[in-house]
Amino acid sequence: MERRPGLLTERILRAQVWVRRGCESWSLAVLASGPYITPDEHPILLLLLHSLSQYDARDGAKPASGVSARVRDLVVIVTGGTAGIGRATSRLLSAEGAKLILVARRPEPGRLLAAELGAHFVAGDVAKESTARASVQAALDLHSRLDVLVNNAAMDYMSDLMETPAEDVRRVLDVNVVGALLMMREAARTMRSSGGGSIVNVTSRAASVGIPQLTVYSAAKGALLSLTRAAAIEWAPHKIRVNAVAPGATDTPLMRESFKRHPDPEARMGELIAQIPLKQMGTPEDVAAAILYLASPESAHVTGASIPVDGGYTAG
Repeated sequence: MERRPGLLTERILRAQVWVRRGCESWSLAVLASGPYITPDEHPILLLLLHSLSQYDARDGAKPASGVSARVRDLVVIVTGGTAGIGRATSRLLSAEGAKLILVARRPEPGRLLAAELGAHFVAGDVAKESTARASVQAALDLHSRLDVLVNNAAMDYMSDLMETPAEDVRRVLDVNVVGALLMMREAARTMRSSGGGSIVNVTSRAASVGIPQLTVYSAAKGALLSLTRAAAIEWAPHKIRVNAVAPGATDTPLMRESFKRHPDPEARMGELIAQIPLKQMGTPEDVAAAILYLASPESAHVTGASIPVDGGYTAG
C-alpha cells in the first residue's frame, strides 16, 4: 500500500484526538486513528505520541496514563509472532504490559522485533516438539510462570484438491494442527500447576465455511476449532480457558502478495471485498484486539468460544 505524503502526521493528530477524548491506552489510540498501520509506522507513532503527552501536561491537559495495562505483567507466548497478525498482536500485548516470548521460524525478524519490544525470542518450527518445550521453558526460566499462549503460527495453502500431493497435506496439518496441539499441551501442563491460564488459537473463516482451493487449509483450521472446544471442556477444571479468534480476509503483506499473483489484482481485491458485509478487509490490528480481549482477565468467564473477526462474512 502506498503511503501518502504527510500520512504519519495525519495519524499522529488523529490519535491525539482520541487520547484527548479519554482513551487511556496509547496503543488503542493508534489503532483508532486509522484503518492501516505499516510495520514501520507503529513504533514511530508510539514514540511521538508519548512526546506529545508531555506538551499536553504543560498546557494543563489531563495526562493519559500511557497504557491501560490490560495484560500487565502477564507472561505471554506468541507463536508466529513476527509478521502480519502475529506482529500486530505482539505489539499490542507489549503496549498493554505483557511480558512476551516470541516464537517464529525466521531468526532475523524475530530478533529485531524482540529487541524493539523488550521481548525474548525463540527460533523454531512449531511442528517440532522441541520448539514447544523450548518456548515454555523460556517463559519459566525468565518469569517462573506462563499465563497466556497465543497460537498464531500457521501455514497458508491453496491448491486444487484433486491435484494436492499427500506430503503437502501432511505439512499443513503438522503446522496448523499438530504444532498448535503441541504448544497447547506444553503450555497447559505449566498452567495447570500455577492455577490456570488462557490459550487463544487463531483459526480462520475457512474453519466454518467452504472456500474453493482452500480445502486442505480449511480442514486444518476446522480441526483447530474442534480442538479448541474440546480442550476448553477438558481443561476447565484446571481453570485453563481455551478460545479461538477466526479472522476473515485480512490486509496483511501475505494477502497483498497473493493479490499480485492474480492477473488483475485490483479486480480480485474488489471481488473479495464485495463478499464482506462491511465492505472492507480487516486489519491485523482488528484481529489483535480480539486476541487481547481473550488473553486478558476481561474474558475470565469465556471459554470454548470462537470470535469471528471477518466483517460479517460468516454471519450469512
